[in-house]
Amino acid sequence: MSATRGSGSGLPTLAVVGATGAVGTVMLDLLSTRRDVYGEIRLVGSERSAGRTLQVRGDPVEALALAPEVFEDVDVAMFAVPDGVAAAWAPVAVRHGAVAVDGSRAFRAAGDVPLVVPEVNPERVRDRPRGIVAGPGCATLSMIVAVGALHARYGLRELVIASYQAASGEGRHGIDTLYAQLEKVGGDRALGNRSGDVRGVVGDLGPFPAPLALNVIPWTGTGEDGGWTSDEVGLRDETRRILGLPGLKVSATCVRVPVITGHSMAVHAVFEERTGQREAQEILARSPGVVLCDIPETHEFPTPSDVAGTDPTWAGRVRRSLDDPRALDLFLSGDNLRKGAALNTVQIAELIARDVTA
Repeated sequence: MSATRGSGSGLPTLAVVGATGAVGTVMLDLLSTRRDVYGEIRLVGSERSAGRTLQVRGDPVEALALAPEVFEDVDVAMFAVPDGVAAAWAPVAVRHGAVAVDGSRAFRAAGDVPLVVPEVNPERVRDRPRGIVAGPGCATLSMIVAVGALHARYGLRELVIASYQAASGEGRHGIDTLYAQLEKVGGDRALGNRSGDVRGVVGDLGPFPAPLALNVIPWTGTGEDGGWTSDEVGLRDETRRILGLPGLKVSATCVRVPVITGHSMAVHAVFEERTGQREAQEILARSPGVVLCDIPETHEFPTPSDVAGTDPTWAGRVRRSLDDPRALDLFLSGDNLRKGAALNTVQIAELIARDVTA
């Protein structure tokens, strides 16, 4: 099998499943720039992707077609694939002796699969009775590291969230659709002034339920009971699990915006203790995985176009609530393809790799 290193190095063997996709591509970049903890790295894709040559750690690697034998002698398998593929193939990797780290929705709600964010609950990575570790969705990852740091100080009681989610949350299809729509509307300055005029021009909606160019869409994910979406319910359920707060009140409205990469969140957080603006800013500034960008006088705050391509969650507009001294309002932004998907999976896999070689 093609690999970047020989398997006789004594280091763990890694398989990257979905290596040719949008998130998989970011994973390969991270593997080439982070501390090297692996011996052999196998790249795995669909039958259509098999045979493609990709660069990992400066070496050319040929992608293999997904099949049971690709998991032979693999220690850790990272999955960046659709839910159904992960549900079918993560157990196959486990049966071959690997620990599966999955970034899809397939196992997030399973009580016997830990849901892990290494900056918040790294100890949970060892509690994996099914041999699978899951990561939360990109919306949750856009805010959980910052909110978790504040929770550790003040004790979280309630969250009210509005998300502003990028087109890349729908993968390459979402990105391609937005670019195609922007090309169609870009030359007509009369558009956006009459009901339905943008819809009539953009044509193909792609994975979105309405035009995304010159628009925002108050719907991400799939429909759930009561008019909620899967992303909104996921934010609630995943935050509860990661923070160990099963009764936490969470209300979320998830919105798709015409941004290529970078999810943002407006967060209203209510705590058990009184908060302070300056102290909250200091907490965020020293928290691993968070960068504070918050200078109102010079209009310095995070935006998705500024944070795209970076790993941390960026925090700004930190304010104590005008009406509740126990509440904070803040704005968060982060690259949904990096920490929001690829990086969290890579970080979990590194924790497991250290256990394998310990």
